[in-house]
Amino acid sequence: MKIIVPMAGRGSRLRPHTLTIPKPLIPVAGEPIVHRLVKDIVKVLNQPIEEIAFILGDPAFFGDDVVNSLTKLAENLGAKASIYRQDQPLGTGHAIMCAKESLSGPAVIAYADTLIRANFNLDPEADAVIWVKQVDQPEAYGVVKLNEKNEIIELVEKPKDFVSDLAVIGIYYFKDVNVLKNELQHVLDNNIVNGGEYQINDGIKGMMAKGKIFKTGEVSEWMDCGNKAVTVETNTRMLGFLKADGEEQMIASTVKLNNSKIIEPCFIGENVVLNNSTVGPNVSIGNDCTLSNVIVKNSLIQSKNTIKNANLDQAMIGNHVQYDGNFKMISIGDYSVLE
Repeated sequence: MKIIVPMAGRGSRLRPHTLTIPKPLIPVAGEPIVHRLVKDIVKVLNQPIEEIAFILGDPAFFGDDVVNSLTKLAENLGAKASIYRQDQPLGTGHAIMCAKESLSGPAVIAYADTLIRANFNLDPEADAVIWVKQVDQPEAYGVVKLNEKNEIIELVEKPKDFVSDLAVIGIYYFKDVNVLKNELQHVLDNNIVNGGEYQINDGIKGMMAKGKIFKTGEVSEWMDCGNKAVTVETNTRMLGFLKADGEEQMIASTVKLNNSKIIEPCFIGENVVLNNSTVGPNVSIGNDCTLSNVIVKNSLIQSKNTIKNANLDQAMIGNHVQYDGNFKMISIGDYSVLE
């Protein structure tokens, strides 16, 4: 089994946090989004992973540190890491084809801006599985249309009339991903574009037209990381899941509490100092942070920050930030928001 992970986009909806860090490497509950996603997929598949192929963008942004991080992730899961580059933002189908040397045999394709909780077996009769989540407002999503055998016969983008309430979440299984590769090659060769881009859906439609059987794999939880608000919400939900799962080491042993308290669930990294502060519930704090006279809940704080005299809720703070709630002089970079 292989896992193919397109992650070339820079994540403009999550600025300013993605100006220096690719969105898939933003930590949620103490671990980068793409790391959590890949580990969760491996857990669901419950079978050996031969290779994990990552499709990255501009080397100036997805540099050696990103490559090293992803290589280590794959190796820790017993898999070979393959790194490919998408040099132009030409769509999901184009991104997948950038990794065409790895497109053979059974494979999962997963977009690295979402997290899941799932537990199901792959249908052995299916040529492909599209993972879906039941949603309340299907008109806002791309959904699947099923026949009487519960096979997927059509993909419908933001339907005006009810088709189904099963939204496509961006994770796919192919019994032989080479079949998809052939259809996507046809899409590229014939310049079949939607929205000015080459899309995976057009490759899937080609497979369906040739009688390939598509089934659904339904996840119990689908957590988006598209913008600040939903990323903070996802952090809260993931902390709750980890706590319920009995996850250990959510609070590092090197945390120093000085007249401070922690209200779980929280993730707190190494060498964090809390002075006269209350942290939690639902807070993630990265390594090497110092908080003084701070009350913070429902928030995501990354690494190497110094925060003073603040009362924070629904906050998302990047790295190397110095923030004093009693500020008189302030320096704020591009795309920053103070609310």
